[in-house]
Amino acid sequence: MKFPVSQRVRRMRASHAGRIMLVAVPSALAASLLMGGVAEGAVPVSFAVSGSQFQIGASKLNGTGFSQYAGVAKDTEGKEHPVAIANIKSATLSDLCQAVVTETPLGKVGVLIKAGGGGSPASASDLQIGMTGLKGDAAFGNIRIGVDASTVNTEARGSAGDFAQDSGSISITNLQQTAWSTQASVFTLTGMSMQLTDGSKGCF
Repeated sequence: MKFPVSQRVRRMRASHAGRIMLVAVPSALAASLLMGGVAEGAVPVSFAVSGSQFQIGASKLNGTGFSQYAGVAKDTEGKEHPVAIANIKSATLSDLCQAVVTETPLGKVGVLIKAGGGGSPASASDLQIGMTGLKGDAAFGNIRIGVDASTVNTEARGSAGDFAQDSGSISITNLQQTAWSTQASVFTLTGMSMQLTDGSKGCF
């Protein structure tokens, strides 16, 4: 399906050609990096990100109140990392998995967290995530593509003039995601387990 592109959108795309844009970004999350509250404005989170990205996987994500636009996550040294920022008002995640690997003086150490299995999915509210990669099969309800990032239908919004999309609902199966950051106002992990690894185990 083709969408008509206005002159304004053409100019916007040309002026923002250097930005990373990801279309269809879900808001799956990392349990060990949660902080309360949703960041407002174009930046994805209100805390400095670590030097490591993490993996998130889920067999199914269902959510309502979704938006996505480009942004930047900063680490403690002030380095900026381009990200796609995804917001979701309410979500459930089946067979949730999070994996992160850190270099230490003793070598690689990994943390593997799982939750939401056995028919009792994890749930989250007021989510925001800064991510760099996504794979999965996605379906959107009442989607709008090419809206101004400052006018998306979520509380968190991007910068005026930036390309964005939003939808009333989102559903993703076989989710595989790589991210720098995430936060939520409420996050419930049913049946959570955590395991230290040698860094060789991931979510995908």
